[in-house]
Amino acid sequence: MSGYLVSGLPIPVAASDGRDQPFWEGLANNRLLLQRCNSCRGWQWGPEYICHHCLGDDLGFEEVTAEGVIYSHERVWHPVHPALRAQDGPYIVVLVELPQAGNVRLVGNLLGDPRQKIPIGGRVRGVFEHHPDTQPAYSLLQWELMT
Repeated sequence: MSGYLVSGLPIPVAASDGRDQPFWEGLANNRLLLQRCNSCRGWQWGPEYICHHCLGDDLGFEEVTAEGVIYSHERVWHPVHPALRAQDGPYIVVLVELPQAGNVRLVGNLLGDPRQKIPIGGRVRGVFEHHPDTQPAYSLLQWELMT
């Protein structure tokens, strides 16, 4: 297995309406792009057709540094999908808050020892994990603790 996505799990792709397409294209180019309102400058995630702050519809995507802090976490011990086996766990899922982007939060895997201590408020950086040999090709944003 390369990375966290085991064979049999669905490949992550943009939503059918394409609203999050810039996010996935950004990951493929080692960039974290999040939605931002061009009117009030508020950040939001996930992508919507209207701004969560001012209800405007002038939204775009802007690059954000892929660094944040752990807001919450879950250590997963049991398979949550038929493609996963008991030996695929444990793994750690983190909710990462991005202070530089209005404190929006993203969910992702925490790389490293699945039994490591996970500090709430610990600083993490994004790791872009590319899978060019799949059909379709895709990229993931994983997280690692900063030392």
